Amino acid sequence: MAVSGSKSIDIEAPPAAVLDAIADVEGMPSWSSIHKSADVINRHEDGRPRQARMSVTLMGITDDQLVEYTWADNSVVWEMIESSQQKMQRAEYRLTETETGTHVDFEMTIDLKIPVPGLLVKRGQKTVLEMATKGLRDQVVG
Repeated sequence: MAVSGSKSIDIEAPPAAVLDAIADVEGMPSWSSIHKSADVINRHEDGRPRQARMSVTLMGITDDQLVEYTWADNSVVWEMIESSQQKMQRAEYRLTETETGTHVDFEMTIDLKIPVPGLLVKRGQKTVLEMATKGLRDQVVG
């Protein structure tokens, strides 16, 4: 069964700086404790990642993933192509410029291959949403 979650955060930096931090896939393990490794496999013509392979560990479960990124002026979407633990994953950052920086909306939907008790799914979801927002903010504003 697919599980979705979302979280928003304000970052005191322009949208371009936020997108640059998201595009630094190889640097993700430095600000996201769940990412153990992340490597870009190939890039779009503008240099941003198109596909990346990553190893993610959450609540004792390690997942090796291949994801594909689609970039727009103020958003990025990634969708899982291959995974050892998930049937499906889709995530999106939507950025809106504000007077003080950038408002970031993050949404993620996953569908696990293995049954996991609801309480653990919620705990894992909370961790992922925190990393994707607060971890990103900390990386951008340093």
